[in-house]
Amino acid sequence: MKKTYKMIDLDCANCAAKMEEAIKKIDGVTSASVSFMTQKMTIEGDDARFDQIVKEAVKVCRKVEPDCEIVLK
Repeated sequence: MKKTYKMIDLDCANCAAKMEEAIKKIDGVTSASVSFMTQKMTIEGDDARFDQIVKEAVKVCRKVEPDCEIVLK
């Protein structure tokens, strides 16, 4: 499964890179990208665990940048 989420208040490209690297380490993730320019996060991962992957990704992003909000549709 692959989904893209809008990010609000992602303030720096370095933080986006840190988030991307941390998300790629989550079990079940096949690919991830966090774009500072477009303020979007794309995650591709195991269908059976996808909801859990997204929850972990949100936690990781909050650790890197607490003010950043991810819009889960």
